[in-house]
Amino acid sequence: MLHGNPGGARRTRLAVTVRIAFFGTPDFAVPTLDALAEAHDVALVVTRPDRPAGRGQRMASPPVAVRARERGLDVAQPRALREGPFPERLRQAGAELGVVIAYGRILPSDLLVTPRRGCINVHASLLPRWRGAAPIQAALLAGDPETGVCTQRMEETLDTGGVLVRIATPIAPDETAGTLHDRLAVLAARCALVTLADWDRLVPAPQDERLATWAPKVGKEDGALRWDRPSLELDRRIRAMTPWPGADAPTRSGPLRVRTAHPTAGSAAPGTVLSVDPLVVAAGAGALHLVEVQSPGRRPVSGAEHARGARLTVGAPI
Repeated sequence: MLHGNPGGARRTRLAVTVRIAFFGTPDFAVPTLDALAEAHDVALVVTRPDRPAGRGQRMASPPVAVRARERGLDVAQPRALREGPFPERLRQAGAELGVVIAYGRILPSDLLVTPRRGCINVHASLLPRWRGAAPIQAALLAGDPETGVCTQRMEETLDTGGVLVRIATPIAPDETAGTLHDRLAVLAARCALVTLADWDRLVPAPQDERLATWAPKVGKEDGALRWDRPSLELDRRIRAMTPWPGADAPTRSGPLRVRTAHPTAGSAAPGTVLSVDPLVVAAGAGALHLVEVQSPGRRPVSGAEHARGARLTVGAPI
């Protein structure tokens, strides 16, 4: 579902180039940066400062900074948004519009109005559902049948502005946060282009506060699985936490990373092994077929291979 006028947008895009200040940080924002850089004038790319990464904890630039430099774009990585040289640098960029996608910081009100036409945000949900930091994971955890991306007029409060364009997409039964992330990143770029192309005809649609839901930031603790929960819920959590932070199930020998699983029929005390080949474990309601798992420090294996190595037996706790 696409709200807006894509056909008219394409005609307008050929004639109008918008000067943009782009705010973004992770790889999710890179396709949108690429699309805008091809179709418009990206005067300044604003992203988070470099930070330690990897086992060696060497300083690394965010994906948006890396891509912007590859394109020869001007990059700013301010530690302070209100103070220091950044506010003046943003003014000197002369941007007509600010485009924000997964930047990771809330822009102060004076920066929101620095671009002549204000700022828009590209968000990975169908607002007002799943405002906040982790809309992709929240949609999967809730078992939503669809999600999408939208653009909204930015306000001082987070994700509350009027919606300009939205594009919906169904969520597949085996969708993970990783696969959905990649699909929505592509849709986000399309949504941003349509918004800018049809800018003069778009009217922001106010969000219905009664329908608003919140998607808080995901932490490692959110990957903990509990065998007393229904298998459908466990399946959603595994997919929502893949690839990060991962979903870990308790076993007699310690936590077991569940990489792929499917809910299935079965009944016994939660955590009881119902089958070893394939590996099926009883949940609070139904059972979970563990397709691929990984013990700490070891390579991923099939559930059946893990059952053999751990000498699991039917009727015993996993």
